[in-house]
Amino acid sequence: MTHTPTPEVTGFFDAQTNTVSYLVVDPATRHAAIIDPVLDYDAVAARTSTQSIDAIMQTVSERDLKLVRVLETHAHADHLTGADEIRTRTGVPIGIGQHITKVQKVFGNLFEAHDVSHDAVVFDETYADGDSFQIGELSARVLHTPGHTPACVTYVIGDAAFVGDTLFMPDYGTARCDFPGGDARTLYRSIQKILALPDDTRIFVGHDYLPQGRNEYVWETSVGAQKSGNIHIGQGRTEDEFVALREARDATLSAPKLILPALQVNIRAGALPPPEESGTRFLKLPLNAM
Repeated sequence: MTHTPTPEVTGFFDAQTNTVSYLVVDPATRHAAIIDPVLDYDAVAARTSTQSIDAIMQTVSERDLKLVRVLETHAHADHLTGADEIRTRTGVPIGIGQHITKVQKVFGNLFEAHDVSHDAVVFDETYADGDSFQIGELSARVLHTPGHTPACVTYVIGDAAFVGDTLFMPDYGTARCDFPGGDARTLYRSIQKILALPDDTRIFVGHDYLPQGRNEYVWETSVGAQKSGNIHIGQGRTEDEFVALREARDATLSAPKLILPALQVNIRAGALPPPEESGTRFLKLPLNAM
C-alpha cells in the first residue's frame, strides 16, 4: 500500500478579511510554500502594511525553512494579496492557474490597467489542470476548479487539498458565483472533482466565517466531512438543486468591501499600480461601472 505524504500545514487567520493563508512544509527537506498570503490594507487611510506577511516570514525564519514558492488559488476579491511582497523579499516565484488571463482581461479593462490588461506575465508560473510541481519531496498537483471565478485552482499536496474559495467549512457551504466569469453549475462540477479525492484527504479552506451555533474559527475539514455534512453540496444534492440554492443565495449578497482595491492589485500579483509622475501610486474607483 502506497503511503501518501503528509505535509506540515500552518494556517494564519486574518480577522480583517476572514482569510486563511497557509504555510505548507515538506517534513523531509524543510522546503515550503505559502498559499494565499494577505497584504494588510486600511481602506479608510488607503494604507498598506505587512503585519500578516511578517508573521508568516517570521515562522519561516524560526523554523529554518527554505521557501520555494508563493501560490495563489485565484485573484481574490476580498483582500489584497501579499504575493509580490514575498517575491520581492525572497525572489521565489509566484504561481497561479493559467486562466488568470480571463480575469486580467476583464478587470484590466475596467481599471484601465494597461500594464496587465490581459497578460499573465506578472506571475512567474501559470498552471493548467493536471500540472504538477515539487515542494521538496512533496508532489503538488493542480486541479482547475472554476465556478467562483474562471481562474480558481485547487492544490493537492500530499494528503492535503487547498481549495481557496471553492468550498468553505461544511457548516458554511460554498463560494458565491456571481463575479464576472463565475457560474454555479460550473462550481458544482468543480466541487465533484474535489470530492472524488480520498475521503481522508484533508481540505484547507480559504476563508472561515461564523455560522449560527459556532463561535470559533476553523479551516481544516476533510473530503468525507464535506460529502456528508456540507450544507450546500453534501448528502448527494443534485446539480440542479445546488444551482437553484446557490443562485438564490448570491442574489442576496452585497459586493465584498475591498473588491475594487483588491482586484486591481491582485491582477498584478500583489504589485501596486505604477506611480504617477509625482511618484505617488493611486488606486482607481471606477464610478457606476460595476
